[in-house]
Amino acid sequence: MNEFIFTSESVSEGHPDKICDQISDAIVDYYLANSKTPENARVACETMVTTNKVFIAGEVRGDGELSNVNKSIIDQITRNVVKSIGYEQTTFHWNNLDIDINLHAQSPDISMGVDAVGKNEEGAGDQGIMFGYATDETKAFMPLPIQLSHDLLKIIRERRLNSQIIGLGPDAKSQFSVIYENNKPVGVHSIVLSIQHLSSVKNDEIKQTVIPLIEQVLPDGWQCPVDNIFINPTGRFEVGGPHGDAGLTGRKIVVDTYGGVCPHGGGAFSGKDPSKVDRSGAYAARYIAKNLVASGITKKCTLQLAYVIGVAEPVSIFLDTHGTSDIDNKKIVEIVKKVFELKPSGIRKMLDLARPIYQKTSFFGHFGREDKDKKYFPWEKLDKVEEIKKLIH
Repeated sequence: MNEFIFTSESVSEGHPDKICDQISDAIVDYYLANSKTPENARVACETMVTTNKVFIAGEVRGDGELSNVNKSIIDQITRNVVKSIGYEQTTFHWNNLDIDINLHAQSPDISMGVDAVGKNEEGAGDQGIMFGYATDETKAFMPLPIQLSHDLLKIIRERRLNSQIIGLGPDAKSQFSVIYENNKPVGVHSIVLSIQHLSSVKNDEIKQTVIPLIEQVLPDGWQCPVDNIFINPTGRFEVGGPHGDAGLTGRKIVVDTYGGVCPHGGGAFSGKDPSKVDRSGAYAARYIAKNLVASGITKKCTLQLAYVIGVAEPVSIFLDTHGTSDIDNKKIVEIVKKVFELKPSGIRKMLDLARPIYQKTSFFGHFGREDKDKKYFPWEKLDKVEEIKKLIH
């Protein structure tokens, strides 16, 4: 279809599922930061939250002091995460939470398959498929609907934490429906924002606060019809956070990726160390897709990688350029194999993933983001573009 409307949503850092992602990733960071050999640290951590309660479960492995699970430290990490989000409600308060920690040693059956294959080659931590995507429709090489959805919540969060916005809570969801013509975004059809608020704050006040922020995130010259901007469409959103809905790690995987524009392999990222290809493979696929589009080899790219537990090399590589490239897909795949590392250990080294960089990824998406110091989101770098260009000709 050349003319259509496509919709994506984002959720804030205070959404119950995102609280869980942040706690799980903070635990991953703890193990990577404190292991003598962080490349050997293993974490598969799941979190659930509900009214004044946090459950943490999963498998971990560390060396030295990390050989045994230190529940006191995990407890404090959890409270720090909740506090940083801003939850000090009677129904979910960082200082009063009941935290149930059930972390134990990783299965030796998994360790056996992952740690040594052939000549000390690390195998994939699980079977599975991962997708990467990139498009030239935005400077970040991301689909516009998910980028706008993230951007609105980012600016609200910044102003809320700086006390520039009073009366709004940490739980929120945004949604942008973008109009496409000839496969290019040309306008916004509708916008939805549901955001938690104090009982003293009326919906008209929220609209007066939020609509100028919407105008800031829209591309220059774009406007959305006023009748198509829905702010708290039910009229009230006082009961939010884990008291309103239970949260689980890994339940917002489409928000974490591309807003539904491309397929998803099904595996969550948060709570997993980089030996798990659900995470590292998806980062590698994004890295490859973004560099391919930035090189001019294609305007849009979907890449799939597939792995087998205990096997280092991917069993398949699938590429779709969506009719935007004049170069044969087989040739592009051969270029990918020459330029990029695709074994788990190679991906970890290529992107320097054995570092405590993951809590920052756990809200507002894992892709289309950069930081000033270049310490985080290494899969967003464009350092393979020139190498790809040389191999095209």
